[in-house]
Amino acid sequence: MTCPAAVAWLFPLITGDHRVIICAQQTIFACRYLRDRELQREINAALNVAESWNAGNAVIHYGKGGDIPGNRRDEQELTVLCLRVLQASVSFLNTLLIQDVLAEADLHLTAEDQRAITPLFWSHIAPYGEVTLDMTRRISLSNDAIPSSGGQAGT
Repeated sequence: MTCPAAVAWLFPLITGDHRVIICAQQTIFACRYLRDRELQREINAALNVAESWNAGNAVIHYGKGGDIPGNRRDEQELTVLCLRVLQASVSFLNTLLIQDVLAEADLHLTAEDQRAITPLFWSHIAPYGEVTLDMTRRISLSNDAIPSSGGQAGT
């Protein structure tokens, strides 16, 4: 497929000179990607993070091999919405964990290190087995425990 044909398929409302500009930008990026090893590593690292996160989604939604069951649209939508809530919860918890680590340590991060920090990890999640919840206590992610309504400190 030639560049104008690809652009026409992706952007049917774009015509004429705009297609040429988009093709030129794509060609420039492709040449830069082929020339710049650091850019290749950065893109590859970002792809690895996304693939790892997708593997985590398969662990979270493990029923029927990660497939969304059923033919009923309302059940499928509910399943996808529940998965999104779990994804957002894990990302939020991971963000809090990262913030605590960065606040405790006297770290001097480079720009590259800062770009590498992501809340998209799931290695600390135990998908199988027993999980004990204590709903009378709050989760404390830092050394400063947040007291619950009962006056107890969380752990």
